[in-house]
Amino acid sequence: MFAMIRNIVAATAVAVFAAGPVAAEALPVPTGEIVLTVTGDIQVTNQGDSAVFDAEMLKALGEVTYQTSTPWTDGVQSFTGVSLHRLMEVLGVAEGSLKATAINDYAIDIPVSDAVENGPILAYLQNGQPMSVREKGPLWVVYPYDLNKDYQAEVIFSRSIWQLVRLDVTDD
Repeated sequence: MFAMIRNIVAATAVAVFAAGPVAAEALPVPTGEIVLTVTGDIQVTNQGDSAVFDAEMLKALGEVTYQTSTPWTDGVQSFTGVSLHRLMEVLGVAEGSLKATAINDYAIDIPVSDAVENGPILAYLQNGQPMSVREKGPLWVVYPYDLNKDYQAEVIFSRSIWQLVRLDVTDD
């Protein structure tokens, strides 16, 4: 019964978000621990000028799973998360750059043009399990490296930031 209710709530949230850019009040307020903060040139917020997300809010946007190898893991792994494309769509972002920042303040720029369907995800599960900070979590930008040879490049590997906690959208 709980799973059915959760699926209905998730489907409703996705349907609300699917309509495109929406009023700020349509983005729910997180009830759990905040795992991602998005700032900058965004159209939808839920905390001042920011959009903050807990894990359940990210899951409600729709899950994508890739089976892929990475330069940092052994063998093919399963990664599940929200597509960067979907997140940008929900926040009303169509162009610019994302300054992605990790827990340790490491930062890298990711062009919004990378946020395409069948592109990178913000993974929160690896092999069906949540990722701890020690295991590159809570969020890891994962591209489907094995599905597209264009993703097997140093520039893409450098954008695959783990321990992600913040995205700052700029219009450059």
